[in-house]
Amino acid sequence: MTSNIFPARRGVVIGAGPAGLMAAEMMAAAGLSVTVCDHKPSVARKFLMAGKSGLNITKAEEHTKFLNAFTTAKGPLEPILNSFDAPAVQGWAEELGQNLFTGTTGRVFPTVMKASPLLRAWLARLSGNGVELKTRWRWTGWDEGTPVFDTPDGMHHLPADVIVLAMGGASWSRLGATGAWALPLRDAGVDIAPFAPANAGITMKWSAHMGAHFGAALKGIGLKSGTYRSRGEAVISARGLEGGGIYTVSRGLREGHPLMLDLLPDQTRETLAEKLAKPRGKMSLANYLRKTLKLDVAKIALLQEMARPLPGDAVELAKLLKALPVKHAGLRPLDEAISTAGGVKFDAVDDGLMLRARPGVFVAGEMLDWEAPTGGYLISACLATGRWAGQHAAAWAHRD
Repeated sequence: MTSNIFPARRGVVIGAGPAGLMAAEMMAAAGLSVTVCDHKPSVARKFLMAGKSGLNITKAEEHTKFLNAFTTAKGPLEPILNSFDAPAVQGWAEELGQNLFTGTTGRVFPTVMKASPLLRAWLARLSGNGVELKTRWRWTGWDEGTPVFDTPDGMHHLPADVIVLAMGGASWSRLGATGAWALPLRDAGVDIAPFAPANAGITMKWSAHMGAHFGAALKGIGLKSGTYRSRGEAVISARGLEGGGIYTVSRGLREGHPLMLDLLPDQTRETLAEKLAKPRGKMSLANYLRKTLKLDVAKIALLQEMARPLPGDAVELAKLLKALPVKHAGLRPLDEAISTAGGVKFDAVDDGLMLRARPGVFVAGEMLDWEAPTGGYLISACLATGRWAGQHAAAWAHRD
């Protein structure tokens, strides 16, 4: 009797971060024999690092607002994010045994506030579905359409019916995202936007007196750079200003817009001017600001650093407090940025995220040219694009 059973088609995923693992899960679920290759000794290093401060997996907010966070990439990402939205991400994590909670700002976290339990459960499920994992396998390009890897046992060819690339951006290279994939893709005719830092701190050349304030937080401030606005926190460090508030407006800084801070966003300029019109007496200006406006010492120090000598006129001083221009030396280097702008342009892929220049090769995660602020958007979109690419890769493998 002739058998109707044929070997499963092979899918190869290059990159074992959240986008790559999600692509592998979708491909295995569709019946492909899946191998995931990563050049590091262990998987999902950036994912685990993000989880050290509490793994923010998504943002629970109105969906249109969620989509708008992706700014210029909203159009191509919208169908992908619609298919795996914030509630779906939460459901996926709960299926992996993770209890979740939503913070006051809408950020969603595992109750354990770390990534390792979720990753262990995910890897166990992938293994149970037959997904093979190869570490210390560094992709070097293609040999007549077959991906080639530098492995501990030498160069290795891994034939595949379909491939998903999910090697991350070009920041935090020590965790594996080096951007080295750009060269072989360009050689293959793929259009790639230049890499740039996203969600990055800024470099400051502080005067000596600011040393006493390193590590202090500027809490509850307003930040603005171009069309980008934030209400949050920034931390004064020896290198500059860091933190979620700065990261949210860093795109505006990269585009060349000035950075303006509102040190007292809950009070109007008129209210501040009225308070500042009261006699100062023999108090120093710092004490006067502290007692009259309840301005903390870190904010006073930054105000003086940026605008000394401060104006004596109450109206002019109130203007400064509401719109303090920050003199800085640019964004921190790309390798220090939380995420990467640039990458494979959406024009270079079809609606299923397959490379137009390389049929059968799909792209997911931060390799694509999109960016979003921190706060759950990054991981959520990596998972969604990985899922989308994996599903379309499986359909392409089974097309005949």
